Amino acid sequence: MNICKYLSKTIISFIVLLSITISSSVVLAAEIVGRLSVHWAPKHHSAKHAQIFADEVNKRAKGKLKIEVYPSKQLFGIREVMGAVTSGAVELGGIVGVVSFPPINKNFNVASFPGLFNSWEQQRGFFQNSTKGKEIWGDLTKKTNSTLIMYNPVGPVMSLSSARELTGIDAMKGLKARRLLKSEEPMWDALEANRVSLKTGEVYNALQSGMIDTINSPPGSIKAYSWWEFLKYAQKPYQYYADAYIMANSTWFNNLPADLQKIIMDVGKEVGTLSTDRIMDHGESVLKEFQDRGGVVTTLSGTEKAKFDKLMKEKVMPAMAKMIDSDALVAAQEYAKSN
Repeated sequence: MNICKYLSKTIISFIVLLSITISSSVVLAAEIVGRLSVHWAPKHHSAKHAQIFADEVNKRAKGKLKIEVYPSKQLFGIREVMGAVTSGAVELGGIVGVVSFPPINKNFNVASFPGLFNSWEQQRGFFQNSTKGKEIWGDLTKKTNSTLIMYNPVGPVMSLSSARELTGIDAMKGLKARRLLKSEEPMWDALEANRVSLKTGEVYNALQSGMIDTINSPPGSIKAYSWWEFLKYAQKPYQYYADAYIMANSTWFNNLPADLQKIIMDVGKEVGTLSTDRIMDHGESVLKEFQDRGGVVTTLSGTEKAKFDKLMKEKVMPAMAKMIDSDALVAAQEYAKSN
């Protein structure tokens, strides 16, 4: 009898333990993980806001979803991450538009057309609100199987050098310039600089070794990647607004429960606004630090600005226009004039 009671208690205990184990497994299995791959270093403005996004989503999801951020190209670099999102190798990625999109649809080159758009809002408005812009954006997201989650700009782009003060266009002749984008080639060629194609992760060593001495970059990047250890001279005006995005694999995103989709989109909108509101001040703050370190910022004016504008109008813009369908460029120009 005692043996029967003992066996009964043992069986009951086993069943209770098994139930707890199964329940725990179900709870653990219910947590969905989304890996967010970014090439930005943790100190970069865009990396910081990607982390803010992930932290806030995780907080609101309350254990049902966890966004894991992998910075510094731990998973994929600046040129590979769009393909990784498309294939589902990662669920989300930090995408720099002017890098990832033109190879897919050349008309996105309007985003780096010098002086075309005068703000983030104007550039985004073209792709989201105009007929031609929506056509371009729709083609991009369809081909990449991606969904826009958040705007996360890297900053306005300017020229910087370690070689000499950038007093005007003549100072650029013979410099060894890093080329990240194909759309940069017309400007470097017109300035008679020697261009070298390099990924972001290769720039520091290239500056250190003297392989390059000049780059186009948002101000924030020179601090985040410690490029200002070598760069000593900067030139304004800003050339264009380099926007970036957190994009999700559409298949993954569309299969999420509706409540998690809403959380992701709500947080993306909130943090994207925060990132955009801060980026210009951040860039100017970095330039102030750059000057405090002994850096020289030259803002072209008078005769030198006129020479710069003439070069852009007569040589750079016509060459860049060949990279864009004429109807797309005209649509972007007309949108910029009226908005």
